[in-house]
Amino acid sequence: MKRQRILVVDDDPDIRRLVGAYFHRDGMEVITAEDGETALVQEATQRPDIVVLDLMLPGIGGLDVLRTIRARGTRPVVLLTAREEVTDRVLGLELGADDYVTKPFHPRELVARVHSVLRRAQTAPTTTTARVGDLEIDSERRLVRRDGEPIQLTRTEFDLLAALVRADGRVLSRADLLDAVAGPDSVALERSIDSHIRNLRRKVEPTTGGPRYVVTVSGVGYRLGDA
Repeated sequence: MKRQRILVVDDDPDIRRLVGAYFHRDGMEVITAEDGETALVQEATQRPDIVVLDLMLPGIGGLDVLRTIRARGTRPVVLLTAREEVTDRVLGLELGADDYVTKPFHPRELVARVHSVLRRAQTAPTTTTARVGDLEIDSERRLVRRDGEPIQLTRTEFDLLAALVRADGRVLSRADLLDAVAGPDSVALERSIDSHIRNLRRKVEPTTGGPRYVVTVSGVGYRLGDA
């Protein structure tokens, strides 16, 4: 059975060694990078199953690394952030990060978060293809198209849209959506869902008028629009 491969990006060699040792002990193949430029080369050539990415990197910063990874595809990314970096953490989620862990952290927490993200990535929704207005959502192949043209969504954005499709017009609370994309044991903030929703809307909604596909129900949550 092929071992899963993880890319750990941090400029602190002690963190790279410690985190790498925990993931190696967990049975994963570990690749490391100490800066953003090396990280992008490793991500492109080694094709890891998941990336653990520190935001504070020399040279190319963590957020720019994340932007490039997202432009290339939907590979899962877990951010490492300082506890006070709230703005960068929110921006990271809006750019498509799948989860984050704040420093200082215990490596076992990071291992658990990484496995949670990987499980979500490998679990296909039960529905197949749905149409909402001019959107086509293929849950089996995890594809979204508008008028036949593909729309590039992150893994979390797709899972949010798929959850709304499965709800078939029912209103889902932030807690419901968090369970759908992160699982019931997640300790991520419910408000992080709002960041992902904003990013999803920028990609799927028309450029004029209010939201048609992801509709806010004030004080409750979100539902799929009739479009």
